[in-house]
Amino acid sequence: MMELRPFRPEDAEIIIGWTDNEPDFRRWSADRYDHYPIKAEDMVSAYEAASGSGRFSAYTAVEDGEVVGHMIIRYPDEDMKAARFGFIIVDPKKRRRGLGRKMIGLAKDTAREKDGAVIATLGVFANNEPAYRCYLAAGFSEVPDIKEEYYHIFDEDWLCIEMSCQL
Repeated sequence: MMELRPFRPEDAEIIIGWTDNEPDFRRWSADRYDHYPIKAEDMVSAYEAASGSGRFSAYTAVEDGEVVGHMIIRYPDEDMKAARFGFIIVDPKKRRRGLGRKMIGLAKDTAREKDGAVIATLGVFANNEPAYRCYLAAGFSEVPDIKEEYYHIFDEDWLCIEMSCQL
């Protein structure tokens, strides 16, 4: 059974290890962070700085005692009614097992029950068909009125699609 628990500094080495092959990571990551690979200590210090606001939470997905995924939830609005999911990654050795969808389900429950959010949003690269299908299955749909953003990564143009879900 999977659980989302608060991120621990010792999780960082495992999580960052999943990003070592940057081109491959870009192809299956939902995230559009521009500075891969990053160092575990930088991840820890960035999370410590952001966590003080009370509007940022980092989580580690654990299944049967093993770290299998990671994500963050930010609340960009003052009243914390909108949750922004990001840095959603799953152990590459465990992809295609539905872990991402389970993580999103748990994150939706956490954002709604713990923080009172009513909507969740995220961005996904159009080139990333598996992540896109995962978010559709988790109840997300495209937000049609959001300006499209293009990124030029590894000699390809990547369109970022905004998606949202009622909680």
